[in-house]
Amino acid sequence: MVMVRTWIEPVVATAQLSYSFYDTGLLMVVQGYYNRTNSTSNSSSEDTLQKSISNFYIIYNLLTKLTPFLSAYIVTKLGDKIHKKITLCLPLTGYLVSTLIFLFLILWDWPIQVIFGSGAFIGLTGGFPAFWSGVMVWASLSSSESQRSIRLIANECVFGIAGFAGSLISGHIFNDLQFGNHQGVVLVTCSIIGYTLCLIYSICVLRIPCSKESNITSSASHENKDKAIPESQQDNIEYTESSSLINAQSSESLPDKPNNVSRKSPVSKVLIFLLFISAALYNSSVNGAEDVISLFVLKEPLRWGQVEVGYGNAAAYMIFVTSFLGVIVLSKCFSDLSMIVIGMFSFAAGIMTMAFVSQSFMFYIARVAMIFSLIPVPTIRSMLSKRVQESSYGNIFVVLQMILSVIGVMASAAFNAIYQVTLHWFSGFTFIVIFIIAFISFIPIRCKLSKVICELRAVRRNCQQVSTLAVDGGPTDRARLPGNVALQCRLYQNLHSCIPEAHPLAVPSPGVYVNKRESPPRYTSGSIYCVGYSGLDPVDPLQKVQACVMNKWTAPYCVECMREPRTLIM
Repeated sequence: MVMVRTWIEPVVATAQLSYSFYDTGLLMVVQGYYNRTNSTSNSSSEDTLQKSISNFYIIYNLLTKLTPFLSAYIVTKLGDKIHKKITLCLPLTGYLVSTLIFLFLILWDWPIQVIFGSGAFIGLTGGFPAFWSGVMVWASLSSSESQRSIRLIANECVFGIAGFAGSLISGHIFNDLQFGNHQGVVLVTCSIIGYTLCLIYSICVLRIPCSKESNITSSASHENKDKAIPESQQDNIEYTESSSLINAQSSESLPDKPNNVSRKSPVSKVLIFLLFISAALYNSSVNGAEDVISLFVLKEPLRWGQVEVGYGNAAAYMIFVTSFLGVIVLSKCFSDLSMIVIGMFSFAAGIMTMAFVSQSFMFYIARVAMIFSLIPVPTIRSMLSKRVQESSYGNIFVVLQMILSVIGVMASAAFNAIYQVTLHWFSGFTFIVIFIIAFISFIPIRCKLSKVICELRAVRRNCQQVSTLAVDGGPTDRARLPGNVALQCRLYQNLHSCIPEAHPLAVPSPGVYVNKRESPPRYTSGSIYCVGYSGLDPVDPLQKVQACVMNKWTAPYCVECMREPRTLIM
């Protein structure tokens, strides 16, 4: 029961359902308002109506997406220092107050411009960037590193399904259920009830999850105290030439205390910068593509009606489900970086196909090609969470979300402008531009992938050069053999002895020992110091290599492998 109370998914589903009600009601009310206004001024043409609605949403979107630029960071800081529920409750309060203002606008016939004030209020309370960063922090804390990508994409899936259900239901509620002469009152009231339930659940039911890594650290520390190797036995250890070779390399980076088991590897600012750039470019491509597609299907060559548009929207929402299932399946065979690349190529193939769509069946072929297109951004968030301390989750996620929001607004406006200019001579030209941007977003990821591949090849070369270095210490010219090369070879040669990730403190079999002339120590599950090997960069996609040394013994090193036994996981 306690574990259920840490689930953030009910908040995500209810909040998105409530927002779908609000969004549909706002569109209908704005359309009705400008219909009346334009008919009064004798300019009721369809083009004038569309222009008025478009101008309204340009201002509204700028207010809701740009005003959180500073406030979201402040809200997240308060959440990290005071209470993590602040990043959830404060934005939800902003949405609730804004929906109440919208209800009063319908009941009392206020000017539609009042919504601009409510949109600014949403931004001042943190808005979507603060709320979604809070959701990502919650999901990260309640999942282990190996399951984090699945947990983050699961929230995206819940978000998409709730939005799909809300979009289907909201139109019927708006048209069929009325309160007096005011359309939309029942729909907006349902939205208010949903946000209220979210706040009650967040304040009274939701509990802050305990980090999986923290639990491992505390249990490891406790176990180390109970099972430490006695000093009397340590004094009897005979250090040989082969054992001192690796101990010389490891002693520089070994911690003095066992509570460093779960210490994160040093944060690479270059890596974080590359991931931010890649996520921003890719997310702007995906969001911009969806905005253009919503206009593309209404014009030639498709010229869809309401029924076809509904089917098209359903196909778009199904990508949330297929991406979630894709992460579950692909995570068993591929690393995080590989899944990001697969998702990017899935979107690139689909959007290039969309550029040449001339019939409805081709549209759905393009959608099928995009089935994994929502994998990259949640997986990038997962990679970032593995590179920073838990106390920095809020900061890293809110900064990323603000960057995504700002660049998304600018990219959407740019893509729409390009579509309007090129509509008459090639309506699919915008999709080619989006394809180019998506391809550029792959370049930072490829930089990281190239670095990891080069490191893996270097390890292989070193191991080939010193192939005579057997596990039990064969004849070799150790005067010319750097310590890190010896350790790399040891790690590379013993990948078949992977330790299951579920048991990170497990001890390898006796055959893995560097010096087999010595029998394995009696206390093989004693104090274990796990440190990231400094000679390699232990980051996704090849995850991490941990050199585990028991009380600085004769080097019973072990390799923590993830999912591919034949691949060096760094």
